[in-house]
This record gives sequence, structure tokens and C-alpha cells, in this order.
Amino acid sequence: MSLRDYNAAVDFVDRNVAEGRGAKTAFIDPARNLTYGELRDASARIGPMLARLGIEPENRIALVLLDTVEFPVLFWGAIRAGIVPVLINTRLTVDQYRYLFEDSRAKAVFVSTALLPAIQEAAAELPNLKTIVVVGGGPASGPRLETLLAAENEGSAPARTCADDVAYWLYSSGTTGMPKGTMHVHSSPMVMARNAGQRRIGYQENDVVFSAAKLFFSYGLGSAIFCPMWVGATSVFYPERPTPQTVFEMLRGYQPTMFFAVPTLYAAILADSECKPKNNSSRLRICVSAGEPLPAHVGKSWKQRFGLDIVNGVGSTEMGHLFLSNLPNAVEYGTSGVPIEGYDLRLVDEDGKDVADDEIGELLVRGESAAAGYWNQREKSRRTFVGEWTRTGDKYVRRPDGVYTYCGRTDDIFKVSGIWVSPFEVEEALISHPLVLEAAVVPAEDANGLIKPKAFVVLRDHREDDVGRALYEELKVHVKRSIGPWKYPRWIEFVDSLPKTATGKIQRFMLRDVGLNLNGADR
Repeated sequence: MSLRDYNAAVDFVDRNVAEGRGAKTAFIDPARNLTYGELRDASARIGPMLARLGIEPENRIALVLLDTVEFPVLFWGAIRAGIVPVLINTRLTVDQYRYLFEDSRAKAVFVSTALLPAIQEAAAELPNLKTIVVVGGGPASGPRLETLLAAENEGSAPARTCADDVAYWLYSSGTTGMPKGTMHVHSSPMVMARNAGQRRIGYQENDVVFSAAKLFFSYGLGSAIFCPMWVGATSVFYPERPTPQTVFEMLRGYQPTMFFAVPTLYAAILADSECKPKNNSSRLRICVSAGEPLPAHVGKSWKQRFGLDIVNGVGSTEMGHLFLSNLPNAVEYGTSGVPIEGYDLRLVDEDGKDVADDEIGELLVRGESAAAGYWNQREKSRRTFVGEWTRTGDKYVRRPDGVYTYCGRTDDIFKVSGIWVSPFEVEEALISHPLVLEAAVVPAEDANGLIKPKAFVVLRDHREDDVGRALYEELKVHVKRSIGPWKYPRWIEFVDSLPKTATGKIQRFMLRDVGLNLNGADR
């Protein structure tokens, strides 16, 4: 990166105003709209406001915010002032919030009104935390963002930061254990937006973007803030948890041109008979999926119902956004596509040696948006960030034509009869059955101590007469025919739901203990 003196907020906010977009709507939520000019003016007042609260450059503030227009104001305002916003999941427990506040040593927490009780309990008696500021109303007795901002007559000049200064933190979603504070530098959003947004996905200035993926999540942050702002587009926010019905209300009401969601939500929409083409946005031109691999049948079913492909993308908290995806004009379901410009990929074996085409290896990625490391996690940083390369923890196969196909997480994939089995492949086969909504596959031991697949299955319509030996046999045969006779699940447990992170990723590690030591029990 040749830039030295660089402040990301100036590039993303002030530049849009300088290029004539001051009066253009940047963000919309159900309560209000915000133009690029209003965003610049409000974010410029965040620095002086934080200074009055005793917060200095390089301090950290925690944002526990629903997706509203105040999010980009606080996010860019802190970055503009050289203060580091820490983006925190809005669906955690009190103990988890307390851990993150202690770990990040945040000096202040900005919290949406609905989340205030949990945050007050989590923040009790934390020595580093100076104040809790309520965003979007709240009790008049405590500090409120709208009141504090109204007291600032004018904004301040941006802080003199450099491209390699830490700009913001994301916490990893914690599919295994407690989340890790992932530090991203000022130059990273520009790299993500230019390479993934403008060059690969094809954002344009006249686009209206709706991301059901939340802003505290790297996929949502990149899709709904970085990429649209880079080209001066407009982004629509939905504060609540998305459901098929509410998503379609947003699509119909705001008529976006671009839609971003996780595979679970696409599948849920397809399972809802009320989600019909006539209720969709008539202006929609592209749909994108990330967060977890997109099952092929979900993409095909979506194309059949709505006439649009779903572009499957791969990213990570550590890389900030997408680095691998299908080409929007040449989607190939069942694959993850090809590297995004600006990123190099490798597949390596357990010894770190490159594997040949058509062989399974762990995916490593190199690109300018890689995080600076994990906060106070030296050993994990060394293990993940190896020189210029970042270990993803994902297993992939690369075809001779350079197309990558997902096989599973490094700690999820296992061998049956000496042959690698991808949990994702078995899950995809299971959910291609018309009765299955979701599935998770983990290794389990049979009576002889040998490893075999076990499946946890959520049915589309849970009827007692479905759940029996006949359905188990039917699913077993279905998997055998789809992907091979040795990969079928030896046990199937029908459940009402699967454990997931707030970003929609299945937490298979929570199912592994259930799967072990089955003593040969069938079904």
C-alpha cells in the first residue's frame, strides 16, 4: 500500500460530498433517511462529542447497534477522529457482552435502546468503561446520542491517521469458543470495496442495496456500507431480525437493485409460499450469498422461482469481506468460483505444502485487506496470519481451470473408510430432499470405534408420521444416490433447530459431543 497519510472516513464520506453527492441519499432505515452531506456533517461532530466524554484518539468505543442510520454516523465519525469503533453482535448474552467489553477495554458503549438493559447489566463495575450512550431514544436520565450531537455546533477536522493505523475491530463469530477481536486498518475498506464490490460484484452509483446480513458482521458491513459508499450508491437498513416475510416487505417497499443474505435465509424464503415473484423487487438485478457455502439446490430453486441467480461468495472476518466468488454473469452452482482480483489463493496439506489440482487442501489467502492480527491473542495470530498469508480454516478442492469447491471446515472434515468426507457435501445432499429444510453432519463413532457420519435434520413440516424408520431409510438411499454409498449418515436425529451463530453459521462443534459414543445406536 503506497498511501501513508490516509483516513478511511475522508475517502468514503467526504469524497462523496466533494464529488457532488451531498444531497443524495446514502442510507435509509424505516425511521429516516440520511444524505451523504448529512452523514458528513454528523460524523464530523462525533469526534468533538467523544472528546467531551474523555475519549482520546486510539481509544476504543463499542457499538452494540441495530442496523439504523446512526450506525454509519458513529462508525465513520469515530474513524474520522482516530478512535477505533468495535463492532459487537447484537444477539449475545450478558456474560458474552461483559467478556467483549473487558477484552476490548472499550471506554464507551453506544447501544440501541432495545438492547440497553442487557448492556447495563454487562457493563456494571467495569473499570475501563466511562459511559453508556443510548442511541434511538431511551431514558432521559442518561446520555443520549441525539442530545450529545445537538450540543456540538460544528465538526472537527479529521485526525491525521495513516493507512496502517487500526481503524476498526470486528469480533469473529465464534464458531468454536470465544470470539477474537480482529483488527482492521484504514486502507482495508478501500481494498474490499474496489476489488470485491466494484470489480467483481459490480456495484454502480445508481444501485439501491439491501443486505439482510447485519452490519456487525463483516459480510454485512462490506455489502451495505463499504461497497455502496465506494461508488456513491444508496443502502437500505432493516433493524430487526430478518424473516422471509419482513425481507419481502423490504424488497417490495424499497425496490432495491441488489440483495445480500446468508444461505439459511435464502432457503427459508424458498420454504415460504408467500414469498412470490410478484412480492419481490421488480428492480432486483443481482442476489449474493455468503457467510456459509450456498447449497446448489437452493441457488437453482431461487433461479427457477425468481429468475435470478444467486452469486455465491466467500469471505472471512480476518480478510474483512469477500475474496472468492462466482462470476455474476457465469454462476456455477456447487462451486465457490474463482479468486477476486487482488487476492491470491493456495491450497496446502497438513505440512504446509501445496497440493495438486483435484486434491483437498486447506485454503490460504493473500490480499491487502488482511487484518493486522487478533487483539491480545498472540498465539492465535501467529497460527492464522503466516507472513503474507492468512489461514482460513476451510478445506477446498481446486479444479484445473482454477475454480474452487468447498469441502468443509478443517476441524469438521473427517475420513470414512480412509476417504475424506465433507460434512457440507452430505448436508447438501440431505437438504436436496423435498422434506428436509436444514441439516448438519458430524463424525460419530460406531460400536467398533470407527468414524461414520451422523446427521441432525430439520424437516420443512414437522409431522410425527414423517419421523420414523421409513424416512431414515429414504434419506439414506437419497444420499447414497446423490454422492456415494460410503458417505450416507449412519444415524439421523430429527431436531427442531440447529445451533447457530448470530450470523447464521452452524455450530457443528456443539453437535459433535452429542454424536460421539453412540454405542452403535441406529437413527
